[in-house]
Amino acid sequence: MTDFTELRPLMFSIAYRMTGSVSDAEDIVQEAFLRLTRTLREGTEIESPKAFLATVTTRLAITHLTSARVRRESYVGAWLPEPWIVDENDPAEQVEMADSLSMAFLIMLESLTPTERAVLLLHEVFGYDHAEVAVFTGKSEQNCRQILTRARRRIDEGGQPRFEASREQSEEVARRFFAAVAGGDLDSLLELLAPDVTMTGDGGGKAMALSGTLTGGERIARFLLGLLRRFGPMGTTIEVAWVNGQPGAVGYDVEHRVISVFSLDIADGKVQAIRSIVNPDKLTHLGPVSDLVLRPPRDLPCPAWCCVRPGTYPVRPGAAPAPGLTLSGLVLRPPRDLPCPAWRCARPGTYPVRHGLYG
Repeated sequence: MTDFTELRPLMFSIAYRMTGSVSDAEDIVQEAFLRLTRTLREGTEIESPKAFLATVTTRLAITHLTSARVRRESYVGAWLPEPWIVDENDPAEQVEMADSLSMAFLIMLESLTPTERAVLLLHEVFGYDHAEVAVFTGKSEQNCRQILTRARRRIDEGGQPRFEASREQSEEVARRFFAAVAGGDLDSLLELLAPDVTMTGDGGGKAMALSGTLTGGERIARFLLGLLRRFGPMGTTIEVAWVNGQPGAVGYDVEHRVISVFSLDIADGKVQAIRSIVNPDKLTHLGPVSDLVLRPPRDLPCPAWCCVRPGTYPVRPGAAPAPGLTLSGLVLRPPRDLPCPAWRCARPGTYPVRHGLYG
């Protein structure tokens, strides 16, 4: 049987742009290939395996988005796509991905229905004609034209994102930006940030993130330097990366576990938008995920807390942490329902405990 794995990157590109999720895209592509294999084994002749896979991938993605829309309505905080880290040694791949895979563009697609998103992507990004799009989506050709017009109008109303025309210039701005953050250089940060720059964080309710969008160069600069003062002494590092076709970076803890991914929108030599993903569910495909910024579980039963040892997650006196739970207590807030207002820290940098609970 012929091996069609050379078509996998194209199918993944379609599925990822549709879902904004690396893990969901991989599942969809896997199912599409399984259906192709099963159909061929049944003896059915397929004239174009590429068209077959594109059709199955598109329709699976539409079905997935229909159910995912309900989940995203109850999502805690801002929703951002799962970051896709591109090989920085492959400029051709970066150029191919740049605009249609940017965080800004994928977020704009959220304003479209699943079918509108499919029609727009297939025609505008992947270059399929209306007849092919009609086959992939199961719609008539005339209907697809109408859907495309409606999708374009919605995207235009939202305002097209702007990016730096020169890849070299955007990389240089990003390098200087992250160097200024790492060096605690407020003046350099203010020089690189646009006056109306915005910053958005996605923690999904599972990690500490901005509760809303932060706006303004000085506010964001001071916020970033505050993060540096808080986490820098813990051995955290930032490595510049190419994120969703745009400059960005990955933050690591002292054990080189992923803390967060940053994506930058750069235009006119300034950083126009910063997006930070700290939701651990969206970082697992990048490697081991740090527990440094995780929130405590909400269903912990007892208000009497202490630390098992300095720097660990607080647990009830005499109890053990939940199986498999290895969380840091370095940045946790004390529970609000603690009965005793007299608190102290067991030692600097550890979770605060009540007098007498920890020596």
